[in-house]
Amino acid sequence: MAPIQQQMVFQCAEQWLGGLFYRVAPQGDGLCLDRDRGSAGVYCLRAVDSGEKGFSWRRAAVEADLPPNTALRVYAFSSDDRDWAAWEELGRTLESLDEDPGPLVREVFGPPVSDQEDFLLQRTGRYLWLAFELTTAGTQTPSIRRLRLWMAGDHMIDYLPAIYQSQDFTRRFLSIFDSLYADMERAIDDLPGRVDYEYVQGDMLRYLASWMCVDWEDDPDLLRARIRSALADHESLYTVEGVRRSVRRLTGREPILIEHFQVSPNRPECRDPEVYRRLYGEDPYSFFVLLPEDAFANQRERKEFQRQMEEVIPAGMTMRMIQLKQCVQLDWHTYLGINSTVGGYVPAAINEQVTIHYDTTIGGERNE
Repeated sequence: MAPIQQQMVFQCAEQWLGGLFYRVAPQGDGLCLDRDRGSAGVYCLRAVDSGEKGFSWRRAAVEADLPPNTALRVYAFSSDDRDWAAWEELGRTLESLDEDPGPLVREVFGPPVSDQEDFLLQRTGRYLWLAFELTTAGTQTPSIRRLRLWMAGDHMIDYLPAIYQSQDFTRRFLSIFDSLYADMERAIDDLPGRVDYEYVQGDMLRYLASWMCVDWEDDPDLLRARIRSALADHESLYTVEGVRRSVRRLTGREPILIEHFQVSPNRPECRDPEVYRRLYGEDPYSFFVLLPEDAFANQRERKEFQRQMEEVIPAGMTMRMIQLKQCVQLDWHTYLGINSTVGGYVPAAINEQVTIHYDTTIGGERNE
């Protein structure tokens, strides 16, 4: 059974409000370095209240995205007095600061407690202030997703005789194994959420999509939608609707699908069998996909579409693609840049002797 751990977790946008921001901006429910303003930024968390004087702050963990050439430094200060004068002064100084904030933060907080994501605080006091310094030396942007503070809970030393519980070295030594065991148990408990495609991001989302034989998509929301409907899509993959859905997904256009039996020149109602044979042939194992002329930007896209469609059409079937050109259908009266009459005027005939011309008026009181 996992040990009971009492933690304070910061993972919502509202929880970061009230702190001091310098070249660091909220991003979703986390924090992100504002690259437009500089390569280094600081966020200072407002005072965290433990509710107990002389409280011993021990372990903390920051869940962050730190690409290559980026760094995170964590600073900490604790006190039993909530009114920390240096905090107010730091806020006023950051407002007018226009340089690297690192020296200023180190002057107020002292040396960083860690440059890692999981660390020991070793601070004592009811109130705790934390500062996070994010830096980058390249084009990547570091960000912070979540902060965990361990407040209380089971510890391996609690199960030892009282004579060992008072020894600080024993507690610190066992804390190494205690944290490993607790993290392992939490990871096992969180496993269902780690494989939930509705919440995971990046490579893990694409990995889950591969389980469902779903091709990779640039848009995460579109990828989740395809995973959600994967079972129903596979059941109808080789049907007419499935082929239409595949064409729509690959091109973004609504296709016109024509099967051989729909245009068979041997059907009784076929008015011009020769035209149908010339257009659609007589192969019963082929079908046609009609798309607009501008469905593909170049020949490479067209060939790639045909290659991908070969994997999602029924076995033994052949797909033939036709790109429809835009054209103008001329009627008797057509506007071609000037008002043109393509056909001639034919007056309506009442009988063989009487015709109605365009200037004839029917109706009115005199004719009633």
